[in-house]
Amino acid sequence: MTTAPESLAPQSFAPESLAPESLVPESLVPADLAPAPLDREAGYALLADLAGPAAVSTLAGLDGLAPGFADWIVTALFGGTYQRPGLALRDRQVANLAALTALGGVEPQLADHVRNSLRIGMTREEITEVIVHLAPYVGVPKALAGLRVATATFAEAQQAQAVQTVETPQAASPVQDQDQDQGQDIAQGQDIQREAGA
Repeated sequence: MTTAPESLAPQSFAPESLAPESLVPESLVPADLAPAPLDREAGYALLADLAGPAAVSTLAGLDGLAPGFADWIVTALFGGTYQRPGLALRDRQVANLAALTALGGVEPQLADHVRNSLRIGMTREEITEVIVHLAPYVGVPKALAGLRVATATFAEAQQAQAVQTVETPQAASPVQDQDQDQGQDIAQGQDIQREAGA
């Protein structure tokens, strides 16, 4: 059995050799290149605000499988991309809904972003319209799959809200009533589509 050349063997580095200034010599960084904002604390705070504290606590499971990957996602995405100027959080959620619906096969992530969109104040009607608007661009099957995910997520949110209302009674808002009606309309529409063979 042959062994890998020594130059390909795993290397061990002392933590001080990984200091940011030693990773890339200054001579290789263009002077006019804007630094990327990466704010780990802001990333975790945004994730907690956007997806709820439970989302942050679920990262441990991913970290157990792929150590450091969850932290990289939060730091690079929520502490980097989301921190950029130019788009409001709502606009970023519209983009996420569209991209995940178009991609397909990522139902858990799409459901998360439907929940996140509701959390930041988007209505069920707005979320539904984002997905419906995609049909001519990504295809009816992908739009229908996205609507199924949204409908299931709306039902979960409604059920969670009902449980919370039982625990803490409060008057329903007109937006909640509108969202409930919209969720029922979508569910009825899916029943009609199934009957029609769509």
